[in-house]
Amino acid sequence: MKTTHNQLRRYALISLSLVSLTFNACKEKPKQEEKAQYDLFAAADNIIKSINPLEFPDREFNILEFGAVADGSTLNSEAINKAIDSCSAVGGGKVIIPAGDFLTGPIILKSNVNLHLETGANVLFSTNHDDYLPVVHTSYEGVELMNYSPLIRAYKQHNIAVTGKGILDGQASNSNWWPWCGKDDYGWVEGAPKQHDSINLPTLRKMNELQTSVEERVFGKGHQIRPTFFEPFECENVLLQGVTITNAPFWVIHPLKCNYVRVDGVTVSSHGPNNDGCDPEYTKNVHITNCTFDTGDDCIAIKAGRNNDGRRVNIPSENIVIENCNMKDGHGGVVLGSEISAGVRNVYARNCQMDSPHLDRAIRIKTNTLRGGFVENLFVKDITVGQVKEAALKINLHYGIYDNQEGEYIPKIDNIYLENINVENSGKYGILIKGREEAIIKNVTLKNVHIKKAKTPLSVEFSEPIQFENTTINGESY
Repeated sequence: MKTTHNQLRRYALISLSLVSLTFNACKEKPKQEEKAQYDLFAAADNIIKSINPLEFPDREFNILEFGAVADGSTLNSEAINKAIDSCSAVGGGKVIIPAGDFLTGPIILKSNVNLHLETGANVLFSTNHDDYLPVVHTSYEGVELMNYSPLIRAYKQHNIAVTGKGILDGQASNSNWWPWCGKDDYGWVEGAPKQHDSINLPTLRKMNELQTSVEERVFGKGHQIRPTFFEPFECENVLLQGVTITNAPFWVIHPLKCNYVRVDGVTVSSHGPNNDGCDPEYTKNVHITNCTFDTGDDCIAIKAGRNNDGRRVNIPSENIVIENCNMKDGHGGVVLGSEISAGVRNVYARNCQMDSPHLDRAIRIKTNTLRGGFVENLFVKDITVGQVKEAALKINLHYGIYDNQEGEYIPKIDNIYLENINVENSGKYGILIKGREEAIIKNVTLKNVHIKKAKTPLSVEFSEPIQFENTTINGESY
């Protein structure tokens, strides 16, 4: 992407703040002075400031004027995308989806367009899989491929937004998309095709291992690999704001190789298989705020490519701020991994609530020696946790070992800092850390952390001693 003077200014702002505030402080051992600890989170404010508000020309393009019909059965793909193309062609503006039920195939965002869903707008995505063809360059579980189009896609665009109070309904269900996961809980029946059949994920995994060119990794029709919902790919200046997203085929919000992304006030309510709420991947300078995540998988999961694909792309996900969010059902609240081969650094989570009998962990890091990768500088502050099932904090460097996911790439975990965390019911463990003899976890600090109702307070393997300050588990001081 072309770098402008304004972008250079923003790069300089972030670099200066992170160097002066984060890295210098982090290289010291924990138990620093109070001012130094505060500065760790001041760096997050500079990341937020670097993500400029988006501006669009004062022009409106109503999809009704392009032939859209709000009857819930007429396919409006052509009308919606024609409105977007027309808006972008004249320099941008706002494309309006008014109140009503609009059936559509993939929506293709273009530069300088704000796709705005008015109150009462209900966008229903087609259940005809052929509508998502021809195949496009996309990604599945950290591996690039040619596959069904994401439901909303932008490729190498800039200054794009989806906003408003409407609903984006993927219409995935136990009879559409979800059965392909191969689990009877989601509608799969014995003998039906599924993603783990030899022509699907095993073939894609082998292509990843051999680094077959992406153009040759052709899936789509005749295969069972589900598309993502919202996927800006190699885009800059992205906004997703206000909308509700439900019934996703697969990962819900997936910024891929993007820069300057804000997700604000979005509700994700989607309980299908692998329905992660928001998965920034190979992406930097991200602000996720004021959102609600009620999901079938991780609420927020920071990704960085799987195995050889991650090492080939080699773009860490970094400078990510998560705040003022509400996590309900899900495998984890804030998660780093498991597709993490290019590494993750400088992640800040603060002022969030997490609570559900169906939320497994609050904070989680997961990788193995096949994925490798690194996590540097995860800072978590002011989190209230009602109930989780397994642990308040889980770090696992043995993820997926029963699926033969062992290799020669040693992960590195360094500088994990939790402050002002209150957990009412931590389930099986308070803190669960499983490092490796060849990959000792370093610099884990808990300050003002109070965890209740943990069946096992601590289970720690292959980690430097945790640095505790004013921390209690089940009422006992550490």
